[in-house]
Amino acid sequence: MPAREKPSSGLVGAGLLIVDKDAGITSHDVVARCRKLLGTRKVGHAGTLDPMATGVLVLGVERATKMLGLLALTTKAYTATIRLGQSTATDDAEGETLASADASAVRDEEIAAHVALLTGEISQVPASVSAIKVDGQRAHARIRAGEEVELAARSVTVSRFDVVARRDEGTFVDLDVEVECSSGTYIRSLARDLGAALGVGGHLTRLRRTRVGPFTLDHARTLEQLAEEPAVSLDIDAAAQTAFPHRLVDAAEAESISQGRWLEPIGIKGVYAAIDPGGSTIALLQERGKRASSVMVVRPATLR
Repeated sequence: MPAREKPSSGLVGAGLLIVDKDAGITSHDVVARCRKLLGTRKVGHAGTLDPMATGVLVLGVERATKMLGLLALTTKAYTATIRLGQSTATDDAEGETLASADASAVRDEEIAAHVALLTGEISQVPASVSAIKVDGQRAHARIRAGEEVELAARSVTVSRFDVVARRDEGTFVDLDVEVECSSGTYIRSLARDLGAALGVGGHLTRLRRTRVGPFTLDHARTLEQLAEEPAVSLDIDAAAQTAFPHRLVDAAEAESISQGRWLEPIGIKGVYAAIDPGGSTIALLQERGKRASSVMVVRPATLR
């Protein structure tokens, strides 16, 4: 009789899948599609994109789903189009028009001055249809139920906000922009606030995320491309070594941390990967005091 197979370690097919999301579908739709394409229920996402948005969406597959909460995805980059001359209920093109104004007389110098005021560390009120929870419910759910929702301003960092093109469309002015910002920044809110500051209103008509942390469109594939070759973008070792600093450990140290023990710290800040002599990631570690302890054992001794 054939030997009984070992239970799956979750390492086969594990890694990060970087999807170039299409417009018109939710992030949950993407997860559901990837589960079917990869033949596993163990797929999760790190953050979401609005249905109208396209671009980089980071998914974890199999054991790498445990890595998602540890990823340093604190910086993001976008290309977008802002329409001046019209404000909407959702601050984007999918919402009901609230007001319109003639923006054709707005000068480039005025736009540049107000863009500068929206760059750096700023206080921003999130879009009302955001996923922020208010009394346990998502703000967008309360809005759709007909409630009025007022969200508190929060501090965010917009490290880059550049206008790269202007197009005059009758009474509207369309601005193509490039934005780099901290996690939690709403590009829709930048569009709204720029239009309000210029006195003509504004909303977002196009949004494409080009980078999340270290992951860019160069790593990404569309769902159509994934259907042709279903596999992760980065296996669990490449994912760990792309997303985290790393430390080389010897075989004895690798065995020790695979069993849940700790190592001597070496002065690396934040979460980092411990790599054995064969190039495999054994664990993700974090140093606290006199210990470098695992926050995720990638290859526990019981599963190897």
